[in-house]
Amino acid sequence: MFYGANIKNSDDVVLRKYHSFLLLEKSLSSNTIEAYESDLQRYLDFVSDNKLDYLKVQYEDLRKFVATLSDIGISDRSQARIISGVKSFYKFLVYNETIEDDPTELLEMPKIGSYLPQVLSVDEIDSMEDCIDMSKKEGHRNRAIIETLYGSGLRVSELVNIQLSNIYFDEEYMKVTGKGDKERLVPLSKESVKQIKDWLIYRNELEIKKGYEDFLFLNRRGAPLTRVMIFTIIKDLASKAGIEKNISPHTFRHTFATHLLEGGANLRDIQQLLGHESILTTEIYTHLNSDYLRESIMKFHPRNQQENSDEKV
Repeated sequence: MFYGANIKNSDDVVLRKYHSFLLLEKSLSSNTIEAYESDLQRYLDFVSDNKLDYLKVQYEDLRKFVATLSDIGISDRSQARIISGVKSFYKFLVYNETIEDDPTELLEMPKIGSYLPQVLSVDEIDSMEDCIDMSKKEGHRNRAIIETLYGSGLRVSELVNIQLSNIYFDEEYMKVTGKGDKERLVPLSKESVKQIKDWLIYRNELEIKKGYEDFLFLNRRGAPLTRVMIFTIIKDLASKAGIEKNISPHTFRHTFATHLLEGGANLRDIQQLLGHESILTTEIYTHLNSDYLRESIMKFHPRNQQENSDEKV
């Protein structure tokens, strides 16, 4: 969990309570909690290095911490994430009545520009799949991975934890566990179903390690694939396909949502498919080009429909 920072026993109790708070009260996933605590550790190291007491820090101490982040070249977006984690920690301390006042209350976030995620075209996805060596067993697995990421818009953490018992091939659905251990049903495309079934033929030849019998995607040793391995597979295929975009497994999630929106899907439906708690998170996928937006207005706006009708008369 936490390390270093000359943490006293009493402080360790507080930090353990914070860990439990993130896990039980906030219902955050283990990966998210790890990210929160990693960012908080950076702050605790700063506190220790400057011989401060994190329970008694002042606003100016926090401003100095933010300045050090900038000085060592941490991007504005990463600074915002770290500051958000520190703010969360102090809100917990107030909530837990460990301190009375929140010293981060006036601490401002760095201004960051709007972020538009990278999106792949269908041709680029096809070119990546064309680079897969289907003569190898893992080739069938990797193609199923690509189709499942793109066809269902999964997070990489959801992908590596897909359970065979949660796949309903006849209904073309599967159940996945997302952030906060929240379960949702996600449709499977016909191509995803086909590729998964092809992979299962080769998967059944593996000597699967005990306890992992229900995991869909396995390595050659019969253990579940890691998130890092999925990143490696995606990066390797993108390189072979000559795609110069900076892509990751998450790019397929962005692509899934963007292609649905361009195809006319409702933003609320996309929100449910992605497992977003807030519609505001889903709205990032409205970054469509002006030509598409103009075509949508010309096609669906009542005034334009009326004009088209008058032209026919």
